Amino acid sequence: MIDRPNIILIMTDQQRYDSIAALGYPYVETPTLDRLVTEGTIFTNCHITAASCVPCRASLFKGYYPHTTGVLSNGQPWRHTWVEQLAEAGYRCVNVGKMHTIPYDAKAGFHERYVVENKDRYMEGRWFFDEWDKALAAHGLVKQQRELYRQRADYRERLGAFEWELPEHLHSDVFVGNMARWWVDTYPPTQPLFLQVGFPGPHPPYDPLPGLAERYLGRNDLPLPKPTRDELDRLPTPFKELRAHNVEVDHDSVVWSLDPTDDQLQRLWAHYLANVTMIDAKIGELLASLKARGYLDNAVVFFASDHGDCMGDHGQIQKWSMYEEITRVPLIAWSPGRFGAGKREDRLCQLFDLGPAILELAGVTVPESFEARSLLPAMEGRAWTPRDYVFCEQAGDVNLTGTSFITMVRSSRYKLVYFKGIEEGQLFDLEADPKEVDTLWDSPAHQAIKQEMLGVLRDWLIDSNYHTRDWMSAAR
Repeated sequence: MIDRPNIILIMTDQQRYDSIAALGYPYVETPTLDRLVTEGTIFTNCHITAASCVPCRASLFKGYYPHTTGVLSNGQPWRHTWVEQLAEAGYRCVNVGKMHTIPYDAKAGFHERYVVENKDRYMEGRWFFDEWDKALAAHGLVKQQRELYRQRADYRERLGAFEWELPEHLHSDVFVGNMARWWVDTYPPTQPLFLQVGFPGPHPPYDPLPGLAERYLGRNDLPLPKPTRDELDRLPTPFKELRAHNVEVDHDSVVWSLDPTDDQLQRLWAHYLANVTMIDAKIGELLASLKARGYLDNAVVFFASDHGDCMGDHGQIQKWSMYEEITRVPLIAWSPGRFGAGKREDRLCQLFDLGPAILELAGVTVPESFEARSLLPAMEGRAWTPRDYVFCEQAGDVNLTGTSFITMVRSSRYKLVYFKGIEEGQLFDLEADPKEVDTLWDSPAHQAIKQEMLGVLRDWLIDSNYHTRDWMSAAR
């Protein structure tokens, strides 16, 4: 095969769609990502398949929905990916940073992995020391984390927002960006290359470098979330319990508040946006190294995140729900001369649809059993069939304790959220109610739409099980 491009997949963790200036959020500084948007193709209606890190990433790197992979919540094992097919096809496959395989150091098809996991990895895999842990230990340091943050008098007031107090080069996102550059700068040029770079941020703790948050703390125009008491009172029971749970249990060093002040929200958003700006700068440096080493002469660069963060919207923090702030993520495809510049694709797709596109770019045959559908035709300006519906799943876990399973189905206009085992649910008309405040689940005028969406959900699960039967049987 000739002219196979180098493929660079850059992923952040827990980054909202509306955290990039070029995507309509002028309150943040993201010059590198702005350039990729301007010079590339952006999928403006890309949705994840699972509302937390592990199941979403397993789905992305396998090509199947979570209920097919069997990975439905954080902590569940997964180790095999379509990266194995890239390696078999002759690609040098390298991962720097977060993949969130379980176990953390599973090969997952890569020739080399330089694993950096969550910023605050307190319970799950507590005694796994990644490359970042080792670097800190070499300096006689330990990461800022829950056990240390808990010693602060203002711990419960910070909502997970802290400044990084250790040396700058040892911040997790700086460390990952620098390690990726180190690999590019020092490894003998090898092509074709598949390089996956996983930044741990802006996942909490929200911990930018000193001074970076100041530029956002002083902005009085940040559109801080202001959910009404009526909206909070009408939340489904599992989401009310999620709110209470996140106050009682400090996941990722975040102690939530049922009624945060404007000052608390300003600090939260300032730290989050500062972390995004930090990562943007490291991506710019990585692209410069890739260009200097000749990799960008024939390359495709993808940027995406695994899910968003409510950041106070709907009275929630972090993920585990099915609001747009969680399910809709940025997906940018950049390859000047190969993909159109400044192109926006507004029709529905799913994040795991990126997998088949990567395989096709590499000249690898996409397995017929894949549930993911290639986005490559849309990137190349060819005829492409968007999805009529997108789906998202999440099993209950140590975080989501109020239900055993949530499933979402979303069309271009309506979204339905189904909670297993309870009569409550959510139904939103996204045209009339884009902020997802007024649920129509019990509205007599919308029962036909509700039944239609429930039917779509039923048929999707049936079709999925039938389509993947041979793959699931072979996996046993």
